[in-house]
Amino acid sequence: MARFAHDTVVPYQHSVLPKKEQVAEMFDDISPRYDFLNRFLSAGIDIQWRKKAIRQLNSLQPKFILDVACGTADMAIMCWRELHPEKITGIDISEGMLAIGRQKVHKAGIKAIELLKGDSEAINFESNSFDAVTVAFGVRNFQNLQQGLSEILRVLRPGGKLVVLEFSKPKSPLVKSFYYLYMKVITPNMGKIFSKNRHAYEYLDASIQKFPEGNTFLEILKNSGFKNNYRKSLSLGICSIYCGEK
Repeated sequence: MARFAHDTVVPYQHSVLPKKEQVAEMFDDISPRYDFLNRFLSAGIDIQWRKKAIRQLNSLQPKFILDVACGTADMAIMCWRELHPEKITGIDISEGMLAIGRQKVHKAGIKAIELLKGDSEAINFESNSFDAVTVAFGVRNFQNLQQGLSEILRVLRPGGKLVVLEFSKPKSPLVKSFYYLYMKVITPNMGKIFSKNRHAYEYLDASIQKFPEGNTFLEILKNSGFKNNYRKSLSLGICSIYCGEK
């Protein structure tokens, strides 16, 4: 399978662990402050990004949804509130993030959401199991992007839809200048202060810089077997929604 530059971007440069194990360790470490930093660093706009991504499933009205790299279950909870499916299954490689997600699901009293430890590149479900798959800010963390996308395609039913929400790089020179200052200086320092883990937020920027965004990612979706692929740019190009069907 094809390999991409971001596949080799890791949180801890001197670690001998493979990327997925480093990513799990990183998220375990920052999980107690993850939600706070998300809201703080994005000024809450990430909530609107998620809502816009979920709206791509309105016409499909999926009954069974898989949320890959579900983290602390923000996307799963929002999917349930917006779409009211029968069942949402979230998978993630970080037990720390899953533990917080389960607390949030329990507090919200949502019985239709189940969170499981799982690997995006070896999804432990039968083929054609889900009407829709969502991935919010997670595909950059795949150790092998094409393997992860192939697994997602496998577990989607025919006619099912993938919705990916991911950071992208703005094209406007003015926005780009502010964006780079924010991502390279402000975000890592805020991450160091509040999560005590500067590496996690340096990794965030490095993985965004290497990620094959825009039309390149649409081509990767096509080569992975998805069809009717499209992209929507959000917030002056800072974030993108990518969609494809099986």
